[in-house]
Amino acid sequence: MANQDYISRTPPKKKPNKRRGKAAPKKAGKNTHGTPLKVKLISLLILILISAFAYGLWSLKTDPETKNPLKMPVKVKESTQTPNKEKALPAPPKEKWTYVKDLENQEIEVGEYKVEDKGPYQMQCGSFRSQEQANTLKARIAFAGIESQVRSAKGSNGTWYKVILGPYKRKREAEKDKHTLRRKSNNINGCQIWGWR
Repeated sequence: MANQDYISRTPPKKKPNKRRGKAAPKKAGKNTHGTPLKVKLISLLILILISAFAYGLWSLKTDPETKNPLKMPVKVKESTQTPNKEKALPAPPKEKWTYVKDLENQEIEVGEYKVEDKGPYQMQCGSFRSQEQANTLKARIAFAGIESQVRSAKGSNGTWYKVILGPYKRKREAEKDKHTLRRKSNNINGCQIWGWR
């Protein structure tokens, strides 16, 4: 392969660019400055509308007919009495009822009431045929942070395993745990509150 001398060689001549050499053809609808004719017409129309609106406001302001507002004739009622005599107010009616005076002298009796607790409460959250299902629910309740127990009850239908929470001194405490179990994270519904047996 022959050695090439790149330094002494003259660079090749570039071909003239067709776009640079020739002027771009003008498009119809455009002026020489590059703003379309459509934009100029819209701006001229907007300018005419604004000036017409301003002239209309100015003419309303300077028009002598609009200086004085229209006044509707007011009908005055003619009174049968003479204006010099003032009509006196009637005397207030006498009170028919006596409770107003009775209440002023009434004494209020304050009674002492005792709120009786109906005893301890329990909450049952499930009743199952198998002990495994009852223990599963007991574990879910334990994950919610509440202690429960499984009781077996024998009836005419066979043996049932009940998941019981409690005893609670007040019903409000049982309701609080019931709402805790009902939350989305726990999703334990169907708990019922009864008296402790």
